[in-house]
Amino acid sequence: MHRLRRYWRRQLVKVLPRSLRGRFLLIMVVGVLGAQLASYAWWSAQERSDQRLRLDEISSTLAYSVASTVRFFRSLPHSYRHVALDQLRDMGGTRFFVSVNDHRLPVQDIGDGPEKALVVNKLRNVLRRELGIDAVEVEFSRPDTLRLLSAEVLLTEMPPRWGQHTLLTASADQPILVVQLPLGQQQWLYVATLMPMPGIFQPAHWLSGDRLFVMLVVLVTVIGLSALGIRSATRTLDRMARAAQRLGDDLDTPPLREGGPREVATAAAAFNRMQRHLQHQVDERARMFSAISHDLKTPITRLRLRAEMLDDPLQRERFAASLDELDCLVRGALDSVRGLDMHETAVPLAMEEMLARLATELDMLGGKLTIIGHAEPLAVKPMALKRALANLLENAVFYGQRAEVSLHDGPHQLELRIVDQGPGIPDHQLEQVFEPFIRLEPSRSRHTGGSGLGLGIAQHIIQAHGGQVSLRNSPSAGLEVCIELPRPGPFTVPG
Repeated sequence: MHRLRRYWRRQLVKVLPRSLRGRFLLIMVVGVLGAQLASYAWWSAQERSDQRLRLDEISSTLAYSVASTVRFFRSLPHSYRHVALDQLRDMGGTRFFVSVNDHRLPVQDIGDGPEKALVVNKLRNVLRRELGIDAVEVEFSRPDTLRLLSAEVLLTEMPPRWGQHTLLTASADQPILVVQLPLGQQQWLYVATLMPMPGIFQPAHWLSGDRLFVMLVVLVTVIGLSALGIRSATRTLDRMARAAQRLGDDLDTPPLREGGPREVATAAAAFNRMQRHLQHQVDERARMFSAISHDLKTPITRLRLRAEMLDDPLQRERFAASLDELDCLVRGALDSVRGLDMHETAVPLAMEEMLARLATELDMLGGKLTIIGHAEPLAVKPMALKRALANLLENAVFYGQRAEVSLHDGPHQLELRIVDQGPGIPDHQLEQVFEPFIRLEPSRSRHTGGSGLGLGIAQHIIQAHGGQVSLRNSPSAGLEVCIELPRPGPFTVPG
């Protein structure tokens, strides 16, 4: 049961809109539709109930009128019945059509359901109670199929002198009630009259066309007004989400405008306060590291001078090596702080030109860099990105003397691949090299330099640009570094 609930919960999450605005609109649509459908269903049930009450009253009135007509004709002698019928027809405009036929006329009975049963039962019960008649035929006919008189003439074929009879005014959806009962001696009394309620036998359509139109108008109006209100309420949340994404890349993003509803404005104010605290902490950290590195340089210099005064050459060399290592750690910590400092304006940068300058610098140090491919300019923070690429390229030429950089530009991202000719890195240590002060090459000392911070700084700078950096051992030889920078990135230049 718990697994089934989890399954349906996952399915529900798939169909729900991902945005808060979309979920609000979905709730409004479902709520309005549900309320309207429920109200229409209740209103239709009430209307149906009222219709049946009116139909019951009409049926009762018709039943007693038919009973009076039957009682009247049953009381007449046989020879006077046709005279009374002729007088009735000459009057014109009468509500009932009455005739005495020599047989029961066929009727194409229409209608079904509780409405018809109500009328039929009411007529039979009244005739049984008032006249003691059980053998009565109660049926309903359409005007175009109704037959009259013993000759079974259609209503539409009646002579012109019948033109004023109310039966001829019937509409196509207005049923005609036909009551036939035997009078004896092969005579049948035939009574036909219009039902005052047209369309009682038509199927019930509780959601008719006009109701559907009204429902759509209400739905569109509510959704339109709700969309405007929700957009106003969630605009600040959208800005906050974008600002939170930018904040992970750049602490100097402009603060949010603290507007909108009270709860949203409070959240925006809290976000701005958090951003100010983060900026203050980063600035304090930079100042602290700068002060520490500056203060440590003086005693290191004094110790180096005193080491030169030692008489024992071996002790002097060991003491100088320890001081060099300490100085390397101090400079590495300061470089780490500078590498994490992203206080720089983004500008469109041609990646090939930057790599060409780095190749020239590496060539002076004995490294060989080959550049392959072309890329369109990308908005970046040039000094920070140059530092990241320099760290990666220096690492490549240090281990392999030669490196190749290939550019793969696309509409969504720029990819750089750096492949060296070095020994590579064991697979289980590929992620460790990004950690601070990790040096996989034990020979790197004061003679080779390095503090184990370069790759970590490079990773931070690339992630600050919204990109990713990954390592893998190349199938041919050496280490392959893959850098992915989004296009456009978080530092896209407007205009």
